[in-house]
Amino acid sequence: MPEFALRQLKAQAINEENFYPFGQVIYACEDDVPYSDRDAQLHLQDGIPRFYIMRLLEKGRKFHRLARHAKCTQCLGALDGKDWLIAVAPPSAGGVLQVDPKTINAFRIPGNCFIKLNCGTWHAGPYFEHEFVDFYNLELSDTNISDRVTYDLMSIHGLAFEII
Repeated sequence: MPEFALRQLKAQAINEENFYPFGQVIYACEDDVPYSDRDAQLHLQDGIPRFYIMRLLEKGRKFHRLARHAKCTQCLGALDGKDWLIAVAPPSAGGVLQVDPKTINAFRIPGNCFIKLNCGTWHAGPYFEHEFVDFYNLELSDTNISDRVTYDLMSIHGLAFEII
C-alpha cells in the first residue's frame, strides 16, 4: 500500500445554503403545493431513469476515491429515518477530471430529507454508523456503467480522508 496522509474531515449539518454548490436538499412539503425551485431540479433526459432501493452495509468513514456522474443528477435518501454522511466536491471546471482536495466537504444528512447531487458533483459515500441502511436512489439505468468516473486521491495526491 502506498504511503499517504490521512486527513480528518468534519461533517457539517446540511442545509440548503451550505449544500447549494453541490446540489439540493429536499424536504417534505404539503401535497397540493405547486412545483417550484424547492423541488429537485432533475436532469434525467439522457437515458432511462432508474429509481430503486439499494441496501448498503456499514463500511466505516474513510475514503480515498470520489466518483461523479456528468450525464445526470442523482438523488439519495435513507429509509427508516436513519441519518448518514456524504463527502462532496464541486464539479470540475471545463470538463477537467480533477479534484482539489481543499474543496472536499462532508455533510451529515438527517433521515427526514433527500439530497440531489448536481451533474458532475464528486462524491464519496453514503457513510453511516448503522449496520446497514436502505437508500432510495434515483439516477439513470446505466449510470454506474457508462457515466461513472472515479478520482483516486491516494494515487494522485497521497491523501485519504476520514469523516468525523
